[in-house]
Amino acid sequence: MQIRRQSFLALSGVAAGTTLLAACGGGDETGGGGASDAGGASDAGGAEAGAAPARADADLVIWTDEEKAVSLEEPAATWGKANDLTVAVQIVADDLQGNFVTANQAGNGPDMILAAHDWIGNLVQNGSISPVQLPGSATEDIAPIGIEAVTYDGQTYGVPYAVETLVLFANKALTDVPEPKTVEEMVEAATAGGADNVLALPVGEQGDAYHMEAFYTSAGGYLFGKDSEGNLDPSDFGVGQEGSITAGEKIKELGESGVLSTSITGDNAISLFTDGKAAYLVSGPWALEDIRTAEIDYSMSAVPGFEGLDPAVPFAGVNAFYVAAGGKNPAFAQQFATAVASSPDIVEQMFPKNELPPVNLELQKKLATDFPEIVKIAELAAQGDPMPAIPEMAAIWQPLGQAQANIVGGADPESTMVSAGEEITSQISG
Repeated sequence: MQIRRQSFLALSGVAAGTTLLAACGGGDETGGGGASDAGGASDAGGAEAGAAPARADADLVIWTDEEKAVSLEEPAATWGKANDLTVAVQIVADDLQGNFVTANQAGNGPDMILAAHDWIGNLVQNGSISPVQLPGSATEDIAPIGIEAVTYDGQTYGVPYAVETLVLFANKALTDVPEPKTVEEMVEAATAGGADNVLALPVGEQGDAYHMEAFYTSAGGYLFGKDSEGNLDPSDFGVGQEGSITAGEKIKELGESGVLSTSITGDNAISLFTDGKAAYLVSGPWALEDIRTAEIDYSMSAVPGFEGLDPAVPFAGVNAFYVAAGGKNPAFAQQFATAVASSPDIVEQMFPKNELPPVNLELQKKLATDFPEIVKIAELAAQGDPMPAIPEMAAIWQPLGQAQANIVGGADPESTMVSAGEEITSQISG
């Protein structure tokens, strides 16, 4: 999908590797104990660059991308030692999802993966993950958006630990309204402030349905309806319907006025803001480092909706731990999952090496003083919708993004949205 963001949910692009973390595990077949270099590092089992590594010889094996692996190494080692188990955190740099599905089916994959929640539908469809049993306190200790994101067809399939969403950043030097309540107020304030650009929101020539979602929903657009049990219903598809056409009309207005532009992409949106050339920026927690480096006096707030229309509802993305259906040691995986869900300790230890907005409410309180922006993003995520996890979502990104880019460029909203809806429907039904 054309998100074009340095997302905490995306995989990093380095060669596959392994870090083996060990304690003094038992010596039986399921007890592992095969880590001869306790606490040291090993290679990726001879795998080619981008391929899945050979399963490490450990009681509990977890696969994830590099950034998450670096943050998980020490907490996993600490937990392993406390439970007399060996733990291996292995990096799968490219196509973690595909490599995991293949390895799980072959019976030589990990016991757990740490990945994005919107993979759940595909993983369940492929029989790759098992439901997890969360402790009763989890629904009180974890933000509702986290629980909602990992619930699929009425079952809980993961332990959520971090969340991201899009927010509105404002450069206070270029606007007197740092937290506009409507799109119209934002445009008026930025125009009065004399900014070169009202808003830096990635569109590009191919579109960016992820970043456009807040405006799309505010004008009445939706992707999937819901059935009587609250599950997403792929037969009730919104692109091409009345709400999406209204959204297209509002998006066209923003294109005609220059608020949205195909010349603003994922490559330059943040730099336009940090260089003082845009009064506002729609982005996520991955933008914070550049904004801080630029030493801009900024504020953060919810992405505004259109005046008189619905609230803007951006996507929320959640990172979670999953138990592999074909893992060698599912009991150890469930034990670790329970530990993550029962206490903020493991996630708190991960935070310094990968500053992700946590879903654990106690940890949010702990971080609020020193990391107020991170915590605010976690709180604003409560206003978002979990990115759809059903497999049919894969058919939406490109056609909808392209339609929105074309409309920003001047295409007719109704015919463009209807055509995009027909294309998506043909992919889903085909």
